[in-house]
Amino acid sequence: MIRTLCISNYRSLLKLAIPMGGLNVITGANASGKSNLYRALRLLAGTATGNVVPALAAEGGLASTFWAGPEKLSRLMKRGEAPIQGGPRQKAARLRLGFASDDFGYSISLGVPTPSSSFFSLDPEIKRECIWAGQLYRPASLLVDRNGPVTRLRTDQSWEVVSRHTQAFDSLFGQISDPVRAPEVFTLRDSIMAWRFYDHFRTDAEAPARIPRLGTRTPVLSHDGSDLAAALQTILEVGDATAMQESIADAFPGGELSISRQEDGRFAIEFFQEGLLRPLGASELSDGTLRYLLWVAALMTPRPPPLMVLNEPETSLHPDLLPALARLVIQASHRTQVWVVSHSPRLIAALEKSTNCQSLMLEKRLGQTLLVGQTLLDTPPWHWPDEGK
Repeated sequence: MIRTLCISNYRSLLKLAIPMGGLNVITGANASGKSNLYRALRLLAGTATGNVVPALAAEGGLASTFWAGPEKLSRLMKRGEAPIQGGPRQKAARLRLGFASDDFGYSISLGVPTPSSSFFSLDPEIKRECIWAGQLYRPASLLVDRNGPVTRLRTDQSWEVVSRHTQAFDSLFGQISDPVRAPEVFTLRDSIMAWRFYDHFRTDAEAPARIPRLGTRTPVLSHDGSDLAAALQTILEVGDATAMQESIADAFPGGELSISRQEDGRFAIEFFQEGLLRPLGASELSDGTLRYLLWVAALMTPRPPPLMVLNEPETSLHPDLLPALARLVIQASHRTQVWVVSHSPRLIAALEKSTNCQSLMLEKRLGQTLLVGQTLLDTPPWHWPDEGK
């Protein structure tokens, strides 16, 4: 389980350290920074898949993602006793992302590239990347250290240099894959790659989830829901079929789900509703019903990930369905760590009934995203590794 998430110098997140529990609900007004926090977490996930640099390029380049305010907000500025103004930078601009679990911590620091004649001269460079033992970084706990082009592994008594020419655009996860020499790299990479993000399932008439498709065993629902019927059938066969039918009946009393296999091998949804003489197919379901079935398939997965992130899961759902969705999310949080970004007061209130729930409200002050009520005493301890000269 991730215990701390820390972001620095990313859009409105000048310096944010967030404690994390089993079920985390992120709330806040519009423009408070929820989307920035969600995108920062996706950037972190991109380190293990080689997607962090392309993702930053898609956002307009590294320079456009930096905090746009002064390098440091003084106390007078915060109290409104001095104008908001900047000056010459004292430190090199860096985008820093990091997290810590019970076992390992990880951080990555990205900066603008050194001048060159390359066509890719706008690609950000990875300046420092570290893995350490435990939740808090200390030089003595450092296990893997990538500083510029040099990557080192800690051995029993000393350091072993494994690369002096590490590519500036590639994370160490893409360059070290030996489970014997560097088991912490192997373990963290596999864990991060297993994180799942579900964001705005389509439910229009041409939505992938409405179209019957050839089915194979699907323990993990795809991000677009195109394999919905196969994922539901997988739960029926190798997951908790009883709990799945109960979750459907919780939202739609008297409702029941089955999957049919057509002559050509394609799988199709059959949704039985009380009072109807025949089941409804996926193309006939309302947007809210289809979306709820997508959440059932995602949250009741037979292969729970280390972390599941749900972005505004209430979209297209009738308010009366939100308590059932909340119970579904709470059940999932007992098997995996869940992160929910939501605008819905009713869904938030239902989730907060769980003793496993940690509600985190964001607010923006002087352009900076902060956690409401967070003080120095309850801010998780965090130290960024020094980058040296």
